[in-house]
Amino acid sequence: MNVNDIRNYFPILNQEVNGHPLVYLDNAATSQKPLSVIEAIEQYYKGYNSNVHRGVHTLGTKATDAYEGAREKVRKFIHAKSVEEVVFTRGTTASINLLAASYGEENVKEGDEIVITYMEHHSNLIPWQQLAKRKKAELKYIPLEEDGTITLEKVRETVTPKTKIVAVTLVSNVLGTINPIKEIANIAHENGAVLAVDGAQGVPHMKVDVQDLDCDFLSFSGHKMCGPTGIGVLYGKKELLEKMEPVEFGGEMIDFVGLYDSTWKELPWKFEGGTPIIAGAIGLGKAIEFLEEVGLDEILKHEHHLAAYALDKLSEVEGIEVYGPKDPMKRAGLVTFNIKGVHPHDVATVLDAEGIAIRAGHHCAQPLMKWLDVSATARASFYLYNTEEDIDRFVSGILKTKEYFNNVF
Repeated sequence: MNVNDIRNYFPILNQEVNGHPLVYLDNAATSQKPLSVIEAIEQYYKGYNSNVHRGVHTLGTKATDAYEGAREKVRKFIHAKSVEEVVFTRGTTASINLLAASYGEENVKEGDEIVITYMEHHSNLIPWQQLAKRKKAELKYIPLEEDGTITLEKVRETVTPKTKIVAVTLVSNVLGTINPIKEIANIAHENGAVLAVDGAQGVPHMKVDVQDLDCDFLSFSGHKMCGPTGIGVLYGKKELLEKMEPVEFGGEMIDFVGLYDSTWKELPWKFEGGTPIIAGAIGLGKAIEFLEEVGLDEILKHEHHLAAYALDKLSEVEGIEVYGPKDPMKRAGLVTFNIKGVHPHDVATVLDAEGIAIRAGHHCAQPLMKWLDVSATARASFYLYNTEEDIDRFVSGILKTKEYFNNVF
């Protein structure tokens, strides 16, 4: 399936913004949705809207089958051993908070260590920061190299036998850095720690095999991978999830409720209290089908090509600093940059006037901004439906931005 065929599945791309054809380059924030996902959600609400796991009527059975069918699609997608290891949540943030509040609360004690990196999104930083404060544990950071990568030597120097949790992103949402997760998992396990991976920027763009990586936990969101908002996944090894306590209590996650004590359902339902995100799960399942039809290897190859193309084009523009690895094979499909003398918000505003959507700000990564010695950056992030023409328009918009501010000042 070529990129022009792929674009035909995304109705939102066929519009003008501010009098120009839309160029959507904010995929790291959220991706667009193909018709198959939109229609699957519509069909649920129109045809068999019902709660799951509870009723024996026809609509309830159909909804349950679709919801649990989506869980099986997720299992296959990330190569988990069983559906018991797939917990539906509201998204990556909710998954990591659940993990910190349950596994972290039980297993981290005073004097223990939690290890993360400077490139973490706030969602994979604040839950561990607050856990460390509550438990009087030490929060440690793996140092970054000049190009925004981490070395296994620095990982080994930072992780010690006192480390209980290593929490690392698969792909940086700012630098685009792809981290060596499998090797980090080995180092964590050698020291008796578990590895929790933030997969929000990785799972949508490349094949992820949790068994091969040997990560203990993996969190990701549906809305960044052509699925709906409000649905995400926490994967965990069964033996670890079984020992964890739920953090939300109510209907559906219980086995027996007495006046003074209760027991919980088996995995994964003990972590899914209340009415679950039924339409979201169904939409996520359909998004997985779409991504697999295109092919994750093809998606990654396409994004590497776009990243190389963008880096090459930007290298020809004076006054631009691009952050992260220079080798496009070491980064995901995004470029984060600054134009000398122009605030990132001004860059994004001018580009928006040209119909080009990018992101500007600290990208929920303020410690990384401090490490980069900047207050904010601009970011263009690509996905399976973006083209070289999109990047040409993006670079042309940057040249117009420079010209505009040179004339003003």
